[in-house]
Amino acid sequence: MKALWSGSIGFGLVNIPVKLYSAVRDSRLELDMLDRKTFSRINFKRVSEKSGKEIPWVQITKGFLYKDAYIVLEPEDFEAASPKKTKIIEIESFVGEQEIDDIYVETPYIIAPAKGGEKAYMLLLKALEKTKKVGLSRFVMRSQEHLSVIRPKDHYLLLQQLRFEEEIQTPKDINIPSGIRLSTTEISMATQLIKQHTTKFDISKFEDEYKKELMKIIRKKATGKKIPQKKLEVVYTRKNDLFDQLKASLKKPSKKKAV
Repeated sequence: MKALWSGSIGFGLVNIPVKLYSAVRDSRLELDMLDRKTFSRINFKRVSEKSGKEIPWVQITKGFLYKDAYIVLEPEDFEAASPKKTKIIEIESFVGEQEIDDIYVETPYIIAPAKGGEKAYMLLLKALEKTKKVGLSRFVMRSQEHLSVIRPKDHYLLLQQLRFEEEIQTPKDINIPSGIRLSTTEISMATQLIKQHTTKFDISKFEDEYKKELMKIIRKKATGKKIPQKKLEVVYTRKNDLFDQLKASLKKPSKKKAV
C-alpha cells in the first residue's frame, strides 16, 4: 500500500518518523457515464475558459481570485505558509476521546512508524492507551491544513481528520419543531420500543445490501431479462395515529439486529 503522507509526529521533544495510509477503501460500484444513443463513454476535459482548448496537466497551476485578479500559487508557496506543518504532525494537547463530538470526525488514516521510529511509536501508543487520552494536532497535506486527533486503536495508532468549527452548519435556518406536546404515555411507549430493539453494536452484521441488489439487476440485464419495477409508497404517521402505531410496534417481535 502506498503511503499518502510522510513526516513525523511531534510528541513533546520527541519526533517520531511516520507514514500515513488510508484506513478506508471505496466499495461503491464503478459506474461510467454513457451516451444513451451509442453507449460510448463520456470523458471530461480540462478546457480553458478563454481559448476553449484542452489544457495538459503540466500547464495547469492553482490561483486565488483576489481583487479581480488571480494570484498564482506555486508548490513552494504552500510549503512557505507553514514549513513545520508540512513535515510534522505536532500534538498540541491531549483530551478525553469522549469530549470530541462525532460531528467533527471525518477521514481516518492508519499511522505506521517509519524506519527508526518503532520504539517511540510504541511508547506513544501505550501511553495513550494507559491514560485513555487522544492527541489533538494540526498538519498540512495536499495543500490544506487539517485538524486531527491521534488515538490508539487495537494495536496501532489511528489519525482521524477533524472538521474545524467554521465548517459546521447549525440548524438555525432550518425549521426544527419545538414546543410540541407529548404525553407521558407516548414517551413511555417510545422508550419501551427502543429497549425492545436494543442490542450490542456489531458492524460485521451490516453489508451494502443496495450494491448487492444492483449487481443482481446488472447480471439479469446482461442476460436480456426484463427487470420488474418495484415501488414503495411510504405512509406517514399522523399525530392522531401515533399512539396506536406505537402500541402495534411494541407487539411486533424484535429482529435482533445490531443497532
